[in-house]
Parts: sequence; structure tokens; C-alpha cells
Amino acid sequence: MKEKMLKSRGNKTENIAPNSVLIYGRHAVASALQNQKRIVNKVWCTTECAAEVKNMLAAGKRRPDLINVVERKVLDAMLPNDAVHQGMAITAQRLKACQIEDVCDAAEDKDNACVLVLDQVTDPQNVGAIIRSCAAFGALALVVQDKNSPEESGAMVKASAGTIEFLPICRVTNLNRAIEKLKDAGFWVVGMDGYAEDEISSISKGGKIAIVMGSEGKGMRRLVKESCDQTVKLKMNPKVESLNVSTAAAIALYEATKA
Repeated sequence: MKEKMLKSRGNKTENIAPNSVLIYGRHAVASALQNQKRIVNKVWCTTECAAEVKNMLAAGKRRPDLINVVERKVLDAMLPNDAVHQGMAITAQRLKACQIEDVCDAAEDKDNACVLVLDQVTDPQNVGAIIRSCAAFGALALVVQDKNSPEESGAMVKASAGTIEFLPICRVTNLNRAIEKLKDAGFWVVGMDGYAEDEISSISKGGKIAIVMGSEGKGMRRLVKESCDQTVKLKMNPKVESLNVSTAAAIALYEATKA
């Protein structure tokens, strides 16, 4: 299929190919080029970054003719106003999501495994930061509901610092059914709830655990909360109502995976 032309209007990118994403920034671009599962369509960079990007292409065993050297203002026009592109960007196809059965199969022979589940977390940068935390603390996968979670975007990839390239992401139609399948695979499902009686420090360490985080504003939906084996909260100063969901997820992952 012939690639559609990129046009800019008011520093907003329009008309990239369906199921494609614009990835920008040094870490995000380098990780994408290293990921052989990522189909890369085109690479843009400034003159100052050309040698570095050529090395990235070589390291990722990519064709050198993918590269297009452009003026910085061209990159500025392609990307959102607040995008920190560091002189490089690529267009690539979105990564394919895995299935919940794949996650359960991957955990089958493991004594310890951690999965993070998001219930309608909608901000792409929050999801990107959560992906980075999942990678940092060795989570097996991230599970999201397909209908009410953002598609992979440049902002998400940038916020993940490129770690989206090696964290399996599972998109499911029905989150409750996915949770039940995790339970059948031996996972203890813990929901994060600011009104819970137990603190997260009380959960048993080791084994297979799935942590469920609710949306930025409303938290977990009722049926999702009822699907959990246990609900816990973070111990916080009572003067602070809540934490950003990505910060809370990082703390929860640390608590669940520490020895």
C-alpha cells in the first residue's frame, strides 16, 4: 500500500497511514528501530542527528534508505506543539496486542509473576508512564480494556521511554472475563482502592499477582472491583486525597514485586 503523505496544519500531524504511529525522541526511536516486531515505514532526522540515526538503523538491521534528512522546522510541523523530538522521528505500524491466553501461558511455568490491569485509564501519557514502571519492575504484561483505553500514540511511546517495545500489552473486550482467566491461571487479583481497609503492604509477597488500577477520576468500576480477590490502599498523608494513577501504579508494582 502506498504510504499516505504527511501534511501539517497548525503544528498538528494529519493523514498518516491507518494503524500507524509517529514516534519521536531519542530513546523512543532507538528502541523502536531495535524491535524487529516493529514495522518501520519512514525515518526523519535533522542534519545534526543524521550520523546517530544511521547508527541506530544499522544496529536495528534496518535499511539505510529509510532515512530522510530534513530541517528542524519540518519535524516541528509534523509533530504536536509540545513534542520533544530531539531531532528525530519515525512513522511505524502500531504493535500488535497479545491475547489474555498468551499472558496466562507465559505465567504457567513461573513461580512468581506480576501483571498490571488498567480499568479505563484514558490518558496516553499516564499509560506510557505506567508501561515504563511495568518494565522497570519486571511485570509480565499490561492488560487494558480495548474500548476505553487509548491507542498507541507518539505521546504514549515517548512517556514509556521506549519500553513499550518489550512489554507485552494485552487488549481485551471484557475486563471481568480477563480477570477470571487470570484467576484460573493462578493469579491473586488485588484492586487498588483508596477506601479499602487493608494497606498494600499487607499483601503476600511472591506467587502470581495481578494488580488492578482504576481510572484517573472514578477508580475501579463496581463489577471490576467485585472481581478482585482483595482490595488495598496506599498509606498516605490524610491531607492528600490521591496520587496520579501512574505514580500509584509504580508504588503498587514496587510493593508487589519486592522480596
